[in-house]
Amino acid sequence: MFKKILIANRGEIAMRIIRACRELNINTAAIYSEVDSTGIYVKKADESYLVGPGPVKGFLDSKQIVGLAKRIDADAIHPGYGFLSENAEFAELCHASSITFIGPSPRAITLMGSKVLARELAESVGVPIVPGTAGTITDVKDGLAFAKTAGYPVMIKASAGGGGRGLRVVRSDAELRENMEVASREAQASFGDGSVFIEKYIERPHHIEFQILGDRHGHIIHLGERDCSIQRRHQKLIEIAPSLILTKELREEMGNAAIAIAKAVNYDNAGTVEFLLDQSGKFYFIEMNPRLQVEHTVTEQITAIDIVRNQIKIAAGLPLNVQQKDVMLQGHAIQCRINAEDPKNNFTPCTGTITAYLSPGGIGVRIDGAVYKDYTVSPYYDALLAKLTVRGRSWDETVNRMRRSLEEYVIRGLKTTIPFMEAIMQESDFLAGRFDTSYLDTHPDLYAYQEFQQPEDLALALSAAIAAYEGL
Repeated sequence: MFKKILIANRGEIAMRIIRACRELNINTAAIYSEVDSTGIYVKKADESYLVGPGPVKGFLDSKQIVGLAKRIDADAIHPGYGFLSENAEFAELCHASSITFIGPSPRAITLMGSKVLARELAESVGVPIVPGTAGTITDVKDGLAFAKTAGYPVMIKASAGGGGRGLRVVRSDAELRENMEVASREAQASFGDGSVFIEKYIERPHHIEFQILGDRHGHIIHLGERDCSIQRRHQKLIEIAPSLILTKELREEMGNAAIAIAKAVNYDNAGTVEFLLDQSGKFYFIEMNPRLQVEHTVTEQITAIDIVRNQIKIAAGLPLNVQQKDVMLQGHAIQCRINAEDPKNNFTPCTGTITAYLSPGGIGVRIDGAVYKDYTVSPYYDALLAKLTVRGRSWDETVNRMRRSLEEYVIRGLKTTIPFMEAIMQESDFLAGRFDTSYLDTHPDLYAYQEFQQPEDLALALSAAIAAYEGL
């Protein structure tokens, strides 16, 4: 087992990895920017080191990170998610420096990091894929030709994309001409790769993903599925496990397809195979994420399998101690992403200082976060403040527990997604399990939720009222 792991990340996922390492008696080293110098994860790690320059570049500087790991005698690096987690060159540099990269092989990252290559691989092992162009395209004429054959709507997608970046849904020739170059520019800015491809857009699907674990001894299992259909701008907001619509037979079929894709690249460590499930019950592979997912918590809650601990053990060369027949899905779990965003203003990110903080608790309630009272939310990082995950024996119990937990959750000083999530937990279609990727677009009434009035806003209102009264 490793003696010391350097965590090449920050915030709540750094805390998640630190906790797993503590349980395995492994020392941890954190990296931070000056903006993050007071972060909880910085204090909880056994060692912490400033990287730079600026708030972001240090987290993306693979040579600086690997050099630091060598100087402090760290024998492994965990990349978390985001930043360098899907960077094959970073993984290769770790290997070349005799430092274990806690993640899949550089080859698997390369194959799965390209949506085009991943589609080709899935097709080669007999897994259905969404109809699309044979490869990347640069000429709008090729896009128009495909759209004429497949029919609108179609989706322009960045080959190296993720998180909804470099992605455009178009419904006419004019929209395709207008958006193809825009998508390419966005992909280049986000991923350093402006290549795009086009595939048929499936209307109102469910977004279903299967959690994979594979060791270095050829054993690959799945831990069931998550329904990630509730999204805005193709970015997930709420994740549910297991899906409310999969039959036992369909779960087995999709799980086997996910394992077949993983086996095709000799995949090891944690990964996620993502599918679209259409209204008729047909599924299509869309991508594989060769890393830990933000939403891994819901899978852990219904399987009682610690995914991060398994990542570390697999990277250390240990075999999986669980077989597919041992994986049992018990109850339901929901994760709500508590973001510093204003849902009423197109989910605009919000910055500021948290003036009050109180997290919920009780049976079946889990918080993965790294914020606190007086913590300053900066504009430099993702808007995620915390992940609230609850588990219950039934769907109704789980939803009620999440609603109660959201009511208890107090974050003041800036706008968050908490009241928006509360509105969803009381909406009739959600309660009945009637939702797909169009849910937020088809339920505009959700945005009419009542906002908590900040104390500073109340003070301003009272001052204005007093001034008006005295002026009479």
